[in-house]
Amino acid sequence: MSKLKNSIRGKIKSKDMSNKKVAVAMSGGVDSSFAAAILKQQGYDVIGITHQIWPSDRQSFGGCCGLDAIESARTVASKLDIPYYVIDLRDEFANKVIGDFYNEYASGRTPNPCVLCNKEIRFHIMLDKVLKMGIDFMATGHYARIKKDESGYHLFTAVDPVKDQSYFLYTLGQNALRYLLFPVGEYCKVDVRARAAEIGLPSATRKDSQDICFISGDYRSFVSQYVELKPGEIVDNRGKVLGKHDGLALYTIGQRHGMHIASGEPLYVVQLDTVNNRVIVGNRNLLYRSKTQAVKINWVSGFAPQQSCINVTAKIRYKAPDSPAEVTVEGDKVTVVFKQPQISVTPGQSIVFYHGEEVLGGGIIGS
Repeated sequence: MSKLKNSIRGKIKSKDMSNKKVAVAMSGGVDSSFAAAILKQQGYDVIGITHQIWPSDRQSFGGCCGLDAIESARTVASKLDIPYYVIDLRDEFANKVIGDFYNEYASGRTPNPCVLCNKEIRFHIMLDKVLKMGIDFMATGHYARIKKDESGYHLFTAVDPVKDQSYFLYTLGQNALRYLLFPVGEYCKVDVRARAAEIGLPSATRKDSQDICFISGDYRSFVSQYVELKPGEIVDNRGKVLGKHDGLALYTIGQRHGMHIASGEPLYVVQLDTVNNRVIVGNRNLLYRSKTQAVKINWVSGFAPQQSCINVTAKIRYKAPDSPAEVTVEGDKVTVVFKQPQISVTPGQSIVFYHGEEVLGGGIIGS
């Protein structure tokens, strides 16, 4: 391990937790592999774990948590000389993540299964299992940072803005953050790959997994296996019928292609009318919105802001730029007013609030 020590010495500030046990959630990829290597170098008693979430007859369905990913993680664990275990969470994943995925599409919303998986599977069920095993911490390869001060634990964006994954972690709270470690949040991705190769990790050149791990190809084919599709009308914003759709679950806000309608200008899905089973289309200008509401709000601190109205930057999807906004807290929901209109604000997606680099919280776009 001498190469490892030379490679990462001084980069990560240890929490002075040497000899503490940490379970590293290993996906088989380079990020979680390097996280395990970092923590072992720091003196933690490291254990590798992977949650199996898909039937064993599916070898690979997107790059993480399939059998090929498990074998990759097992190989890395052997290289690092750490124990390795697989935790079977197939039933929980099917019920809580996949079930929600197609139910949301059936209801005319566009879900974010990665956010829900983190909330329900990785940082709830899996973390609980780890702690019940007598392990002190759980670590992952997420690109984000955790800091602690007298007021509690705080979640921050990663050093690498391109790879930052804090958007997917806004559902975390104090009870989880006290037991979590995100070692690679202090690194840029290019450095992670280079240093992983330097110390000989087998996953150093493994490709990143896609966003939706349980779908290979078009999500519509997957959804149509579970959702009863009811055909209906495609209309413009004035109610004129332009064509037929095959089911609301096959469409999402901002979609342009696949509608098979003739028009003299590009038309986009601007609304899914679940009451009348209609897909409403219009020109690009109709996609912009200055205001939205969000529900199922989580504040990382555990408490809503003392002020009823706060200024934040908000992200309406993972790859969207931060946008200055004003958030008004109204009990268990919030109203968000954007300083500049945002395109394709999509019900079912997460909206996350930031103050500088700190994640304040977020919720699900409802309207």
